Amino acid sequence: MTKRYVSLPEEAESGMREFIDEVDRRLSSEEDTCSVVEDVLIDLSGDREAYERWQSGESVSPAERVRLQSYDPCNTTLESEYYAEKDEEKFRRSKHLQWLWRQFDSLPIADNVEFALRFRRMLADHLFEDCGDDCRFFKGISFTYGHNITIGDNTIIHDDVHLDDRGKLTIGDRVSVSDGVHIYSHDHDVVDQTEVRNYHTVVEDDVRLTYDAMVRAGCKVGENAIVGARGIVQHDIPAHHIAIGMPAKSVKIKPGWEDVATPVDDAGTNRQEERRLEYDLPDDLEVFDEFQRDLEQP
Repeated sequence: MTKRYVSLPEEAESGMREFIDEVDRRLSSEEDTCSVVEDVLIDLSGDREAYERWQSGESVSPAERVRLQSYDPCNTTLESEYYAEKDEEKFRRSKHLQWLWRQFDSLPIADNVEFALRFRRMLADHLFEDCGDDCRFFKGISFTYGHNITIGDNTIIHDDVHLDDRGKLTIGDRVSVSDGVHIYSHDHDVVDQTEVRNYHTVVEDDVRLTYDAMVRAGCKVGENAIVGARGIVQHDIPAHHIAIGMPAKSVKIKPGWEDVATPVDDAGTNRQEERRLEYDLPDDLEVFDEFQRDLEQP
C-alpha cells in the first residue's frame, strides 16, 4: 500500500469528534434544518459577534447584511431550485444540507483533511438517499440535489467531482472516482434543449473512473471496470473492461478476468433508454423558455 495512517493530537481529535457529533445529533433531531445550518456556518466562519450585533438592531453595511443573511439557506437559491420536475418535499431539506456542504468547502477549515472527510461523511448520511460505511469525500464535490444519490461502502470521491442526480445515481462499493469526473443522470433533447430527460445512471462495485472522465446519463459502468483519463462514456462499459477515449471504447479486459468478461468485440451497447425515468409536472406549472426561441422548423 502507498498510504499510511495519520492521526491528530488527542485534544484536536476530541474537539473534532465533539463538534461533528453535535451537528449530527441536531440534524437527526426535530430541530429546523435551516436553523442548524445557519448556526454551524456562523460559528465555523467566526462571524458570531457580527451576527449578534446585526440581530440586536445595530447598523451593518449592505454587504455585511447580505453575508450574514446568507448563512441561512432559506435566504439563498441554488440552480437546481429552478428544476420543475424535482421532488419538492425532499428538496426542501436537501437544499439546506447541500448549502452547508458547499459553504463548508469554501471555508479555510475545509483544507484540514481529517476533519473535513469526517464532516462530509456525516453530512452524506443526512443528504444522500443512502451512503455506506467508510466513504471518503474530498473537496469541491457538487450535486444537483443529493437526495437521489446512493453510494456503497468504502467508496472514494476526489476533488471537484460533479454528481448529477437530477435523475437517479447509484455508485457501488469500493469505487474510486478521480479528480474532475462528471457523472450525469439527465440529458436534453437535441432540438429543444429545455426538454429534459432523466435516467438512472449506475457505476457498479470496484470501478475506477480516472481523471476528468465523464459518464453520460443512463449509462452503466460494469463491475471492476476502468474508464481511462478523460474518457467519455456514451454507452455501457462491461464488467472487467478497460475503456479509453472520446467516446470511451473497450480496448482490453483486465488480466485474469478474460474467461468471465464479455468479449471486447461485443462491447459498446447503449442501453440508455432502458434506464429512462418518467416524471410528471404539476398541472399548474407556469412554464417558461429561458432562451425565448422560436423552435418551429423551416
